[in-house]
Amino acid sequence: MSPRRERWLLITLAGIQFTNILDFMIMMPLGPALTSLFRISDAQFGLLVSAYTLAGGASGLLASTYIDKFDRKRLLLVLYSLFALSTLACGIAPSYEALMVARVFAGLFGGVLSALSQTIVGDVIPFERRGRAMGVVMTSFSVSTVAGVPLGLFLAAQFGWHMPFLLIAAICVLFAVFAFLTLPALNSHLQGHADASAWGRISEVLQDRNHLKAFSFSALLMFSGFTVIPYITIFMQTNVGLRADQVPYVYLCGGVATLITARWFGGLADSWGKFNTFRAIALAFVLPLVGLTLLGRVGMAGALLVSTLFFVCGSGRMIPGMAMVTSAANPALRGTFMTLNASVQSAAMGLAALVGGYIISRDAAGLVQNYWLSASIGAVASVLAVFVAGRLNLHQGLAKPS
Repeated sequence: MSPRRERWLLITLAGIQFTNILDFMIMMPLGPALTSLFRISDAQFGLLVSAYTLAGGASGLLASTYIDKFDRKRLLLVLYSLFALSTLACGIAPSYEALMVARVFAGLFGGVLSALSQTIVGDVIPFERRGRAMGVVMTSFSVSTVAGVPLGLFLAAQFGWHMPFLLIAAICVLFAVFAFLTLPALNSHLQGHADASAWGRISEVLQDRNHLKAFSFSALLMFSGFTVIPYITIFMQTNVGLRADQVPYVYLCGGVATLITARWFGGLADSWGKFNTFRAIALAFVLPLVGLTLLGRVGMAGALLVSTLFFVCGSGRMIPGMAMVTSAANPALRGTFMTLNASVQSAAMGLAALVGGYIISRDAAGLVQNYWLSASIGAVASVLAVFVAGRLNLHQGLAKPS
């Protein structure tokens, strides 16, 4: 593709990822409101968060049987439309049970969208620019925390918790139209798999030892952060003492910082090496990961300092990490591999959220207890991820139809 067309493709994928990530992330700062409104425990709220990711894991397994059979653009548009409808259902859910069902459907389509976007990047962007390209797409995380989460919390405070989901559904419609107009046909992979069965491709993926290492790496990458992430808002309000109107600044500052550093981390991954960059950031991530859960009444400035470092390192390691995962796939099997990988990631996030929810507890004063233990488990997973990453073999070529 021309540089201009490549740039628009990345912007479009970033926009789709923005709504996908925001739909998932907005649940976490709504934790205090939802636990109070529905009178549910922290563990039940953790299940609400996990419902999205576990459903995404299940849909990834199913999608691996068909993702390489369709033009990627058409498949993206269909899944994105269904995701928008599911998000709309979240916005009109009248009860905890109805919201749970809507979150399951949102996860079913959202998990595949993430894999599909990463597959497209791996298909069309050369290895030597893939770190920067992944940095562009993953700025969606930063933008969602900079603008999306604070705006969503403001709308929730003014108009109720339903409003953020209604807004996300509306934005999805705009990006779906934009994707229809700007994305080219993405069907060159169909020539290589015209006669291959879906289960045959899955079998090929699973028989590759390098793929299995990449799945293990990907699971550890996601698990390490999500033992802590779903409960940040609850902890900040109860233990650190932030007011509800101060919590958006945690996400705003973290998002601005990751927005600034994402492109730099992407360039560093291409110049210094993806593994070297990942190792440095993943090991540094352990400090704010554990430090965040040990905070006391440190005030707004102290809370923002540690939480911003947490977001920067947590997001920063994902850029070289996902570039490595994408490159670890056999190019001819990348669509199936990335869909199975999304399933692995979703399962790891859901399991981590459940583990965190059952480890933490509340004392008589309502303070969160044992949060540091959840972080310690995540820290061990982060170190193990570095160990596994060093044993991955990376393919430096693009997919070639056979």
